[in-house]
Formats: sequence, C-alpha cells, structure tokens
Amino acid sequence: MANAEPGRIRFILDGEQISVGDLPPTTTLLEFLRERLGRIGTKEGCAEGDCGACTVVLGELDGDRLVYRAVNSCIRFLPTVDGKELVTVESLKAADGTLHPVQQAMVDCHASQCGFCTPGFVMSLFALYLDEPAPGRESVVRTIAGNLCRCTGYRPIIEAGYRMGAYPEPPIWSRSDAQNSARRKALRAIQRKDALTLATGPGFHAPVSADELARLVQQNPDALLLAGGTDVGLWVTKQLRDLPMLIYVGEAADLKHVREIGGALEIGAAVSLTDAFSAIVSRYPMLEEMADRFGSPPVRNSGTLCGNIANGSPIGDSMPFLVALGSNVRLRRGDRRRELPLEALYLGYQKKALERGEFVEAVQVPLPRPGRLFASYKVSKRIDQDISAICSAFAFDIEDGRISAARIAYGGMAATVRRATRTEAALAGKPWTHQSISAALPALSQDYAPITDMRASREYRMQVARNLLDRFYLEHAGASAAPCRVAHV
Repeated sequence: MANAEPGRIRFILDGEQISVGDLPPTTTLLEFLRERLGRIGTKEGCAEGDCGACTVVLGELDGDRLVYRAVNSCIRFLPTVDGKELVTVESLKAADGTLHPVQQAMVDCHASQCGFCTPGFVMSLFALYLDEPAPGRESVVRTIAGNLCRCTGYRPIIEAGYRMGAYPEPPIWSRSDAQNSARRKALRAIQRKDALTLATGPGFHAPVSADELARLVQQNPDALLLAGGTDVGLWVTKQLRDLPMLIYVGEAADLKHVREIGGALEIGAAVSLTDAFSAIVSRYPMLEEMADRFGSPPVRNSGTLCGNIANGSPIGDSMPFLVALGSNVRLRRGDRRRELPLEALYLGYQKKALERGEFVEAVQVPLPRPGRLFASYKVSKRIDQDISAICSAFAFDIEDGRISAARIAYGGMAATVRRATRTEAALAGKPWTHQSISAALPALSQDYAPITDMRASREYRMQVARNLLDRFYLEHAGASAAPCRVAHV
C-alpha cells in the first residue's frame, strides 16, 4: 500500500487520506487549502513567511511518536507535505461545535479584533499546546514571534497562550488524542519506500535516500535542489519565477542525522533549523539567543541549516558563527565526496565552489574545547524577524594570557560572509588585553569595504564592526565563557 500511488501526493487531514496528482509542484499548500479544499480560515497576508496568517501545523512520525510543528503554508510547496498529517484551524473544533482550548482562550481573553490574523495565532499556539502542558509567558512570546497582529497589541493573545492549558481536555486534539494509535497507523500507511515523482509542471522528485538524491542531482545538474523552501518559495510567490525541475532533499532519511563524529557535530542536509539549532545550542549555550532571533518558529521548522549554508546570503546569520568555529561542509557529487572549509565555499556574491551536480550533504561543527572564548552578535532594527545589518562571530583561543589563535567572521560587511584575516593576524600572539584589541581595530578597514544599503550605511557598519570586537573583549576579559548577546537598534 505504501507505494500504491507513486505519482500522487498523499497526506492525512481530519482523519482522511487526501490524494492529489494534477497540480504543478510549485503549488503552495495555502493555494491548495483555499482554492481546492475551500479552507479559507488559513489566510494570505504577506506570501513570504513573515506575518503568520497562513500558519498550519504538520505532524510527522518520529519513531513511535508524532511530532507536530507550525509552518508557513504560503511558501510551503504542496508535494513537501506528502506522508504527513495536516492540521488547519478548521480541524480543531469538535463535531458538536465545542471550541478547542486554544480557541476558547482566545475568545475569553478578547484576543481577536478584526480576526484576519487570528487563525494563524491559533495554529502557532496549538503547536505549543501539544508540546507544553502549561507554557509560561516566555514560551508563548517565543512561539508567536512569527505572527503579526495590527489590532490587539498582543497582550490578550499572550494571556490566551498561557491560559489555554487551564481548560478541560477537548474531545479532539488533546495531547493524548494527538498521539493516538489511529493517527500513527494512518501515517504509517502512506510512508514511501520509493521516491515521490511528479510529472506535472517542471517535474518533482523526492528521493528517500542520500544515494538516490546524489544520482538524481548528478543526472539533472540544472534541477533546483529544494530543502525547506523558505527562500525558494518566495521566488514563486513574490518574484513569479518559473522554476526548473525540483529535487527535494527532505525525504532522504539518512540525511536527517545529527551526530558527534571526529570531534565535530555533524548535521545532515535534511535536518531542520529547529533541530539543528537545538543540537548546536546544547553544545554552545551562548548561541541560544541567536537561534531564537533566526527567522521565526515556522521558518525554522521548515528551513534547514544546510539550505541556509547553500543559499550563500551575504549575511546569513548562521554562517558567521559557523565560519568562526572553523566548520567544514561535506560536498557530494554522485559517489564522490569531498570536505571543504565553510569559508572556502563562498567565491563571491551568490557564487559557490560547487561543481555541476554537486550539493551540500552535511555540515560539521567543531565541538567546544578548553581555552576557547566564543560569542556571536546580531545587530538589527527589530529584535524578531529582521535581517541583520551586521552579524558577527568571534572565536579566540587563549593560552597563558595570550591569543594563540583568533577567528573573526562578519556577515553584512562584504558580498559574502568573510573572515577578518588581517585583524586576526594583528591579534595572533598578542596579550589578551584591551590594548591589543584596540591596536587591532584599524585592521578591520583593510579587511572590509562595506556598502550602504537600506539596512545601514557603510560608516555605521564599520563603526559597529569595531564596537562588536571591542565588546567581545569587554564581555570576556575576566571569564572563560559568557552568554551571547543579540544587539538591536
């Protein structure tokens, strides 16, 4: 049964199997819900994954458990929900009209005014409801970081979030109901042993192994490799591009690994940003705030760390700290693999050292070691959901009061995320003192020639770059470790 419909997308909605085979693979989940199923509770606000009005929840099997996470349906391509369970705002109300506790809390707290954004808030909070029985204010605020509202001022929405756990369990979509055997059985019945292949539109392939993925990419070097789609989705919804054949990495089971090997944490290409950051932050707690400021929970639930790396953004908030730590990427073309320092992957703006038919299979992040001081800073106009004006990271090895090695990386200062090699050289071997840092600051002007754009002027960027290096010293001068701070202006 698992491969009875190789050319059709199958997922579970309200206990029923939905099968679709006649739509282009770039059809978004939001389009399908509103135009094919008439589920208009899911709204289009921004069509770029920023406002959260389109939020739905996807459930996936993880061993014997179901994991439910909020995602943006406006930039999520329909074929990527194959084999999953979909929950929309219409799914929550019981047959007799009883509202779900999340919905009832929103009503009782007067947390809706115009109502346009309300379903998206409900779905983000619903995902939290299934995960945390009694969330506190901090958890609620983090959860709704990807949802925007123009009416309420957020206070009643936040109140509804931490009150929702106090209501009686609902007849459907309680925490126990979300894990019932019928749901697991229905999902197991639609799991694939072979790739999903769609012939509609430009074509779509979702291989189930890294070997099959490598073969497809090598045979189709002009195909577009799709990971979370949090960037590629906008090419369709905002730029109206016609895309080539899509090869989706998200179903390659052996690329969903997170493991320690050879003194490094290896993260496969199909690992979401949520899971990747969880693993990284458990080793580098000072990155917790940076991880929280990266996009929003729905974006992190869809996007992947290797996708962010392969994107090659000039800022790309994950790359500065990965480069500063000395991370490597493993590249694959067919059966051949090679490793490359992450910093060597970027040749210029949107130019990468990838051969035709080659892709990023994994990233390897060095584990912490004694004597290393490390921090990363993000400077942006807003705390949440804002692209950095500057993102920086510093990793200094201190031995006997001297800087034995310094790795400094900035995003937003050049066409790629780049190390400050002249500044590093000016610091190497010098005493770990403020005088050494101050003497090296002018070298930043030799490392970078930043531009002026909508986020910051060149003068501002250079001044802040110097200030952040100075700040790194001041925060670490008398300690072996200090929490990462995320600056905003």
